[in-house]
Amino acid sequence: MKFVAFERARQGTGASRRLRITGRTPGIVYGGNGQPSLIELDHNALWHAIKKEAFHATILEMEMAGKTEKVLLRDLQMHPFKQQVLHIDFQRVDAKTRLTMKVPLHYSGEEESPAVKAENCLVNHVLTELSISCLPQDLPEFIAIDLSGLKKGSSLHVNDITLPKGVKFVAKGQDNPVLVSVSAIVEEVEAAPAEGAAAPAVADAKAAAGKDKDAKPAAKPAAKK
Repeated sequence: MKFVAFERARQGTGASRRLRITGRTPGIVYGGNGQPSLIELDHNALWHAIKKEAFHATILEMEMAGKTEKVLLRDLQMHPFKQQVLHIDFQRVDAKTRLTMKVPLHYSGEEESPAVKAENCLVNHVLTELSISCLPQDLPEFIAIDLSGLKKGSSLHVNDITLPKGVKFVAKGQDNPVLVSVSAIVEEVEAAPAEGAAAPAVADAKAAAGKDKDAKPAAKPAAKK
């Protein structure tokens, strides 16, 4: 995926604010053998780009001043309530240096699994992305995972899947985290009233109504002569 960047001459809070007013987004490119470079991007083009999954998880081609560099998106600062990108960071890619990235997980086949099709279970996607390490040429856009073999009471862990060639899982707290879990759907059945339980209540209500009907009105006090 390719995007266009422009060299940025000024830096600082005031300069960045003025830049945003003109419809540009300030940024920086660092890493590799070069020095950090201040850049700016057209905000409208950037806004459409960040909606694409590939912009976040693949190697990008940045065109600037007639030259093209391979970079990775490393940080994106958004406005707290406006649809505006305040700042963006990219890292240059070295072909011989391993990368650590979070890659999206694409699940498929769960509707055909015994857990869903025959056993009335619910499949929960516990993780939607995975931290991996690999060389730039081995970086996958996403990792596809087939769930058609899931059964009731089972779960899928990282060690249960086959990662693409050259890709290694990066453990952060858990060596073998759960990717997908399967749980049975519990149907709530409304309890029927016990036989004969309603009859006494109805009888009591009728008896009370009868008493009210048969009751004689209180006598009026005699008038004084």
